[in-house]
Amino acid sequence: MPKISNNEVLNIFPLFFETNLNEKGGISGIFEKLGKIFEFTEVFIYYVNPESLQLKYSFNDYSNYSINSTFPFSTRQKKLIYSEDNYIADENNPIIKTLKIQGKDCNYAISKLIIRQTVFGILVLVRNDGQLYTDEDLAILKTCSCIISYVIKDLELSNVFKIQLKALKDGIIEKNNAYKTIKEQNEKILEADKVKNEFLANVSHELRTPLNSILGFSEILQNGMYGELSSKQKEFVDEIRVSGLRLLGMINEILDISKIEAKAMKISRSRFSIDMLYTEVCNVLAPLAAKKNIRMIKDFDEDFEIYADYQKMQQVFYNLVSNAIKFTPENGEILLGAENKKNRVILSVHDNGIGIDPKYHGKIFAKFVQLDSAYTKKEASTGLGLTITKELVELHGGKISVKSEVNNGSTFIIDLPVITGGQ
Repeated sequence: MPKISNNEVLNIFPLFFETNLNEKGGISGIFEKLGKIFEFTEVFIYYVNPESLQLKYSFNDYSNYSINSTFPFSTRQKKLIYSEDNYIADENNPIIKTLKIQGKDCNYAISKLIIRQTVFGILVLVRNDGQLYTDEDLAILKTCSCIISYVIKDLELSNVFKIQLKALKDGIIEKNNAYKTIKEQNEKILEADKVKNEFLANVSHELRTPLNSILGFSEILQNGMYGELSSKQKEFVDEIRVSGLRLLGMINEILDISKIEAKAMKISRSRFSIDMLYTEVCNVLAPLAAKKNIRMIKDFDEDFEIYADYQKMQQVFYNLVSNAIKFTPENGEILLGAENKKNRVILSVHDNGIGIDPKYHGKIFAKFVQLDSAYTKKEASTGLGLTITKELVELHGGKISVKSEVNNGSTFIIDLPVITGGQ
């Protein structure tokens, strides 16, 4: 049985958002709040990679459980990780075996961590007192996981500020040493950077924290954890959640461009198939396409693998396909192409939407550019999506281009060098 009742859990939730994310090891605040709700000996948080689980955080720093250790999993285990239900496990569970956290008389509760309906990690509670976790534990853990998912992402975004600030400070030192004759200009840059960082810090505190509360509680209501909603109530809650996700996406774009400008964006390559990449992007964007009855079609003869950063390539095609949906009229069509040449990989997104005047082709990848049209006026946007996309493609040594005419659709083409590596 949990330490507190379902109703008492609601009083704990606000405390999750009061965790001091600026102190070293801010994740410990999450574990502290979990300790008020559940009995456990250990807690682990793993991130899901295409072919492995990666240990990201643990309650205690045991030498057997090194942070960032990876644990490959099979197709069967991958299906279990992405299964719809949280579950209670014992030492014979295939996931527990893979993670090598078995112990005598240990019992486990496993819950998914989800953002935008995508599983990005799992939370594992371990107890070795001989007692079993119960269905009531699972119900409460599922509720907590909704909140924890957004708190963890909030923590990581806060760390971006630290990386950016360090990069800015290092850059300032280099500039002062190399350009002593332009001290006045450097002081102006420092002041501009200070204003910029103050603005981003304000966005983080004033927008992301209450926004996470809105998203977390709307998801709890949507899941019917505390009673079924009427159809109208479900419609309203869904609109709250969709609007919150759009706003969170805009905030994340601002943070991404800041990270790129600070040269803190790194790539981590792995091998994955084009079909898997396109499928997951289409699954995430399927609800938006369905609202306009737009078909998303994978248009290539055979599947093949590339060696690149999976998450960043997901972001590239999420940006391109979501733009295609945005600017394509109802009952339209989007084609996702792929061609494996000898030394190059050519990937493309084609739509039959409103198109782009050739005179703007050189401008659309610049920061904060939004073309004036009836469609853009209806959509909230930072004007950073294509800028970030271009930067991520160039981080891979590739280039992006566009072919388009007004009222004749658009085709965005990504040209990547073939790089060997991985298994």
